[in-house]
Amino acid sequence: MALLVLYTEYNRVWIQDAEHVWKSAEITKDFHLGDNILELLLEDGTEHYYPVDPSNPQLPPLRNPDILVGENDLTALSYLHEPAVLHNLKVRFVESRIIYTYCGIILVAVNPYKQLPIYGDAIIHAYSGQNMGDMDPHIFAVAEEAYKQMARNNKNQSIIVSGESGAGKTVSARYAMRYFAVVSKSGSKTRVEDKVLASNPVTEAIGNAKTIRNDNSSRFGKYTEISFDKRYRIIGANMRTYLLEKSRVVFQADNERNYHIFYQMCSCAHLPEFKNLRLLSADNFQYTSLAGDVTIEGVDDKKGMEETLRTFSLLGLKEDFQSDVFKVLAAILHLGNVEIRHSGDDKSSPSDPHLAVFCELLGVNTERLVRWLCHRRIVLVAETVVKPVSKERAVNARDALAKQIYAHLFDCIINRINTALKVPGKQHAFIGVLDIYGFETFDINSFEQFCINYANEKLQQQFNLHVFKLEQEEYMKEDIPWTLIDFYDNQPVIDLIEAKMGILDLLDEECLFPQGTDQSWLQKLYNYLDASPLFEKPRLSNEAFVIQHFADKVEYQCRGFLEKNRDALYEELVEIMRVSKFPFLASFFQGEEQSTVTSKGVKVRPARPGVKPANKQLRTSVGNKFCRSLSLLMETLNATTPHYVRCIKPNDEKLPFEYDSRRVVQQLRACGVLETIRISAESYPSRWTYIEFYSRYSILMSHEEGDLNDKKQTCKNVLQRLIQDSNQYKFGRTKIFFRAGQVAYLEKLRLDRLRGACVTIQKHVRGWSQRRRYLRMREAAIILQQYIRRKKAIRAETLTALLKKGWAAMVIQRHWRGYRMRQIYQLVRLASITIQAFTRGWMARKQYKKMMKEHKALVLQKYARAWLVRRRFQTMRRLVLNVQLSYRVQQLRKKIEEQNKENCGLVERFTSLANTHSQTMDRLQGLEVQLEKSNNQKASLEAREKKAKEDAHQVSVEVNPKYIFGRIAENNIVIQRQDHEKEAGTLKEEIKRLKEERANLHRKLEEGGQVNSDLQEQVIQLTKHVKVIPELRRDLSNLQNQRNDMNRKMKQHCNRFCICVSNMQTLDPVIHNSTFDGRILENHQKEQKDSYDTQVEGFKLKMDHLQEENSRLQTLFQEKSNVAENIRQEVSRLSSENSVIPELKLQVSELQRQSHELEIQVIEQKRELAVCFFIRLFEGKAEELEEIRRDLQDRVEELEEENDHLKRQQLMESEAKRKLRQETSRLTAENMDFEEQLDQKDRLIKKLQYQIKTKSTPSVPKDYLGMLEYKREDEPRLIQNIILDLKPRGVVVSMIPGLPAYVLFMCVRHADYLNDEAKLKSLMNAIIGGVKKVIMSHPKDFELLSFWLSNMYQLLNCLKQYSGEEEFMKQSTPRQKKNCLQKFDLSEHRQILSDLAIHIYHQFITVMEKTLTPAIVPGMLEHESLQGISSMKPTGFRKRSNSIYEESETYTISSIIQQLSVFHLTMMQHGMEQGLIKQAVKQLFFLVCATTLNSIMLRKDMCSCRKGMQIRCNISYLEEWLKEKELQSSNAMDTLKPLSQAAWLLQVSKSTDGDAEEITEKCTELNPVQIVKILNSYTPIDDFEKRVMSSFVRKVHSLLQDREGSTQLMLDTDYRFQVTFPFCPSSQALELLQIPSSLHLDFLTRI
Repeated sequence: MALLVLYTEYNRVWIQDAEHVWKSAEITKDFHLGDNILELLLEDGTEHYYPVDPSNPQLPPLRNPDILVGENDLTALSYLHEPAVLHNLKVRFVESRIIYTYCGIILVAVNPYKQLPIYGDAIIHAYSGQNMGDMDPHIFAVAEEAYKQMARNNKNQSIIVSGESGAGKTVSARYAMRYFAVVSKSGSKTRVEDKVLASNPVTEAIGNAKTIRNDNSSRFGKYTEISFDKRYRIIGANMRTYLLEKSRVVFQADNERNYHIFYQMCSCAHLPEFKNLRLLSADNFQYTSLAGDVTIEGVDDKKGMEETLRTFSLLGLKEDFQSDVFKVLAAILHLGNVEIRHSGDDKSSPSDPHLAVFCELLGVNTERLVRWLCHRRIVLVAETVVKPVSKERAVNARDALAKQIYAHLFDCIINRINTALKVPGKQHAFIGVLDIYGFETFDINSFEQFCINYANEKLQQQFNLHVFKLEQEEYMKEDIPWTLIDFYDNQPVIDLIEAKMGILDLLDEECLFPQGTDQSWLQKLYNYLDASPLFEKPRLSNEAFVIQHFADKVEYQCRGFLEKNRDALYEELVEIMRVSKFPFLASFFQGEEQSTVTSKGVKVRPARPGVKPANKQLRTSVGNKFCRSLSLLMETLNATTPHYVRCIKPNDEKLPFEYDSRRVVQQLRACGVLETIRISAESYPSRWTYIEFYSRYSILMSHEEGDLNDKKQTCKNVLQRLIQDSNQYKFGRTKIFFRAGQVAYLEKLRLDRLRGACVTIQKHVRGWSQRRRYLRMREAAIILQQYIRRKKAIRAETLTALLKKGWAAMVIQRHWRGYRMRQIYQLVRLASITIQAFTRGWMARKQYKKMMKEHKALVLQKYARAWLVRRRFQTMRRLVLNVQLSYRVQQLRKKIEEQNKENCGLVERFTSLANTHSQTMDRLQGLEVQLEKSNNQKASLEAREKKAKEDAHQVSVEVNPKYIFGRIAENNIVIQRQDHEKEAGTLKEEIKRLKEERANLHRKLEEGGQVNSDLQEQVIQLTKHVKVIPELRRDLSNLQNQRNDMNRKMKQHCNRFCICVSNMQTLDPVIHNSTFDGRILENHQKEQKDSYDTQVEGFKLKMDHLQEENSRLQTLFQEKSNVAENIRQEVSRLSSENSVIPELKLQVSELQRQSHELEIQVIEQKRELAVCFFIRLFEGKAEELEEIRRDLQDRVEELEEENDHLKRQQLMESEAKRKLRQETSRLTAENMDFEEQLDQKDRLIKKLQYQIKTKSTPSVPKDYLGMLEYKREDEPRLIQNIILDLKPRGVVVSMIPGLPAYVLFMCVRHADYLNDEAKLKSLMNAIIGGVKKVIMSHPKDFELLSFWLSNMYQLLNCLKQYSGEEEFMKQSTPRQKKNCLQKFDLSEHRQILSDLAIHIYHQFITVMEKTLTPAIVPGMLEHESLQGISSMKPTGFRKRSNSIYEESETYTISSIIQQLSVFHLTMMQHGMEQGLIKQAVKQLFFLVCATTLNSIMLRKDMCSCRKGMQIRCNISYLEEWLKEKELQSSNAMDTLKPLSQAAWLLQVSKSTDGDAEEITEKCTELNPVQIVKILNSYTPIDDFEKRVMSSFVRKVHSLLQDREGSTQLMLDTDYRFQVTFPFCPSSQALELLQIPSSLHLDFLTRI
């Protein structure tokens, strides 16, 4: 198909223009073959007739459809030609503010002359790992592609950055190296990547300068090799430089500067380290003020010097080396100020103080330097002649010396940088970054421009071959026949320059002749090269020549070529420098070749000619050196895979985002971009995958073609039907190749089909609308006709009646209206009165409130003044009270002394009580004697009974047994009752007396407590009560045991007695009387038992009171611990006095033992006779009561003794705090031991009671305490089984959630219960260490991290819930409150566990993010979740790093939701708390938002209306998932607000001022940079969509000026919300937990 078909009406073309190079025009009439004109309409509305030759029509190039304008890749354009490239770059640069564009394998970078927020670390990480065609064009994409190909193919890479001065080459190379430094961290302490980046400021300081075109122009070429190891981490770097512009040291053009380092030094001349250099300002040095401009706007030379010094230090260059460098640079400045004057007869002589400074700094001989600056040596055959030189030659010699010194210094610094960047280790691969000058053409072009353009010719040749090779590989890969493409070959130009008898060869030859001149060399060029079509002689000049380069014709001025090519220096000056006393300078000239040194000398040819020095001289010329270095560079580049970056300068005024088409097109021609376009256009430039073609052009398919399952075959059928010429396209394996214009033709067909469909839809809609309108009008007309006709009929029939009715109606209306008006008037009047009433009331209330405010103000003033007076009074009262207090303290001290005397009396009383105790013992012995007598009486009674029985058989009538036994029992009962009444009376009197004494003692204790308010007395009282409480509990338990034993024995004897009575059939009356007497005794025993219980309860109350007093004393101890130094000397004395208490305890135990023996004897006697049993029983009770009384008396004595000690404490003033704490802990431990013993005895009592009460009932289950006991040696087994060997997918499945946490906490409880601090600390450390080890061993195991995060959280909750703190016990059960930790405070361990849980959480989130990240962009952006809405459009030249389309996993929004569901299910299975799950989900949703939004910011193809619809649909799916999982309260949807607003922004109208205001109001979550970026990147998918005008973007940007917030383009995907672990009490009862046998924890014992 010929392109002539596309020259139809409404299509647009490009025509040449003198101002804008190309301008657009629209075709107003279809063009047909044979027409001689093409009728056009320009954009300004004027008509234009484009002439066409009918025989050979050369039509203007067609303009691409609007949907292709602004493409990321220029090769994606349907029409590939110069105006299309120029316009596409302009649209992207000016309207979209995008500076990077692909052109095949080239990255075109347009200098924005403005700092853009697209180079942060977030951008680097966004491009890391991405394919080159997946993201928007960027220098980071090129760097990532080079890095990826190096790692994938194990081949060295090169990034070639070229362009004009001021185009941004240095910045682009710097960003490329920064990318490598960030993505390939070395991991070593040397931080090589930092050194590589630090080399840039140094090289820029010594090699960059301000030029007319650029404020920071690189005046040398640089190739930096960044070395990588096998793990592709930076291990070093090496730098090679090319063609330093030495002439800039001594000469600068207008509005230019010397190298930056000179101005940086001059700006810091006042600093101490530069004082010895005797520097002046830059205006006072000739070498820095030649151009008149010594400053750069916006550049601070002082800060530049600070940066240079910092990078020197970072590179490891020592201060001595820095000092030497600055000394040489200062010497060069002083040398430039050396003034050389005429001294007559064409002589010269230097006379300047700067010369002395120069010689002093460099350590050279002043006289010799002066001599050889102004003289030269001529070597003849027989003699050597010294001849003075003219001023001009002397100045040239001075400048040559300065240039040579600077060149050597530059090379020395580069070598030292390379040494600093060299790191031990073998280089596996490298990436080279070439920052080299682009093609240059000025008004005056000299030797430097010639070398630069020669280097660009070589690079262009390499570039053409590489592009040609890639094209061939692409064709072979797709199995498409390869046809030879004719491309421009610049080898003839290269031969013209470097071949034998070429320009450089002739130049070196002319340099051999001492009398050779630039003019003679130019004449040779005219003679030898005039036949070459690429070499021309200017018509108007005899001092120049013209070369036809690949980019343009360049005219070179021959002046200075020979001098710059020789680059020689007088031998004498070199010798002076070589013997300098400054070693640093002398080392520069040690390697100078003799031939170079003497080349300036004039020698007379000897009679016998020697060896020609031609070859030697040729090797040392600048041109020859440059050829060799350039050849070496080309060998390096050819051995690597190149990547090209072409920097474009948009305008010469350095204005931001200003586009000069003439300057840009000139650079595009020079840098090879248009050549790439031409090569692509010659073949098949447009390349689509079958899927993309099917998605885009499915609208052109018929129903039969669309029903085929094979999409590839469908595409072939459609193309063969639409395009008849098969040469216009080729079918590859994975792609379809189109020739230029074919995609535009397909777009035209697609647009025609859509337009036809739209017309059809409009036709039917408009027809339906008009029919509906007609039917409505017809129906309305019919109704109107009906009403009108009926009205006429009624009027004709009832005209008179109507008139009467009309009159009557008027009368009625009159009266009715009058009535209504009166009603309205009354209503209005009432409303007015009501309003007036309310208004007056409101005014009155307002006045009243005002008066009340004034009254309240007076009241407030009254109370405030009263409060001030009271405060002053209270201050005075406190002063008076302080004085009174001091006086009362003195009085209390005297009273304490008196109480001490009373205590002495109490001691004496204690002695009397001891005597009473001895008397009691005597009484006990008397009771024993009585007991023996009773035994004797019992024996006699038994004998009498036996005798009586024998007599009873013989004489039954004479003796009455009933009467005998009755009298005996009655006498015994009377005697026992009298004895018990006496003993009870005695006990009551004794108890009453003890209560009175106890009340007196308490009163004295209260008085003593008021007096002794300091901490020493409280601490001693605490220690004593801690000892007393366990003893009381132990004694009480003993008494309870004895009581229970006595009750049990009594019941046994009663039972036995009843059995004996039942067996005595013959003595029924006697038994009856005995039973009656037994009941009386039993009732009496119950009464005594009740009184005994009452006394026991009293003792318990007393013990509770002591415990309360103990807690109060502990509180006082904590509040007044600062006075603890007053009791140091008391502890030792108290220890000795405490020995009295054990003696009393021994006495009590002895009494109890004796009582027990007596009780045993009584029981044995009771077995023989029932009546005697009851007697002995009451005697035992009496003895027990006596023992209780004695025990109480002993306790009272102990309390009195404690009171004595408390009163004596106030005289003690020093005791070590450390000893106090040790003593307190020991006493606490003893107290806990006592409590443990008491608990054991309580459990024993309960056990015995259960055995007594219910022998026949079933056994009661064990009452577990929720603790697990283990041995210390089993601790490693515990950690191994419960932590290290536990797998979430193994036995954990059958567990209750959090079981390991519960087991570990139960072990912790047992260690706390035992008060074993060492065991507790060891266990906690082992738990923390074990969990850390598991996490470190499996850092990427999601299920393991989820499992241990849940368990650590549960363990942390257990430690809080059972800590005993009130805030954590509010929801605990009584049993859980009872199980709280008692001995240790584990708050420090809680903090460590919390930190560990936070670490696990972050690792857990990281693993989820790494799993979810690959699916986010494909699922949220690339997958089309809305069927029938395709957002595909023509793509670029190729998927650069994915040229071979490999099968990869396809992600959708369902993939994201499925993965989220897996995460949620795992967390729920592991019993993770709901609040923690919500935090994790919120973090994942933020990742989805940040990753998707960042991709939108970096992908222009994703900024379309249809893509916004897809995104909003996907967000709704995520919201539905939240509702399904009941996670709406997690605020996860709030994190998606930026993405939701971005999707809305893509869909909303963007044309009017109202739209701009609406955007600023609703896009609150997006910052201005992001909003403007989205608007600039908005890309229509079809011609029906409108582009966003630049004026609209500027309007939105102006409205957003005042908005505060972040200015970052990207969201930080690594941002973490602060994690919190809310306390969630567990309802799990620890005592009911069952440990599965699968955990192998048999060594644990439940307590």
